[in-house]
Amino acid sequence: MGGVLGAAVSLDWTPQPAQPGTYRAELSWTGAAGTAAAVVSALRGWNHLRFEITEEPTASTEGSRYSFTPELGVFHAVTGLHGDIMIPEDRLRSAMVKAGTGETTLELEVDKLLGKPWDDELESFRYAGEGAPVRWLHQVV
Repeated sequence: MGGVLGAAVSLDWTPQPAQPGTYRAELSWTGAAGTAAAVVSALRGWNHLRFEITEEPTASTEGSRYSFTPELGVFHAVTGLHGDIMIPEDRLRSAMVKAGTGETTLELEVDKLLGKPWDDELESFRYAGEGAPVRWLHQVV
């Protein structure tokens, strides 16, 4: 991550109560738009790693939300000014077509578009981290 962020990164690892024998760390940083995608690319090859990365929107860019689990892989969504997931119309149309053919239900497809399977899998890990230390990195952009 240090190579992507352009600064040395030292994480404070603490036990992860949601899965005994594992550890957790949190990191916040400030950087250029698109940095989150580069961090996701750097982390996704690590075995057994679960993570979430949020890139806040700016005056000229939309935000992004990434979630990763070993079982599901990467979820990415574009987020608006208030953090809402913005689903492109072609993805909605595709979900409607799949549901129309009986291949799946519209509810299941919309849940996937909103990242619900990732949220369901990561939820216990989120609550287990309440009170965990967070290290902040800042970069002037």
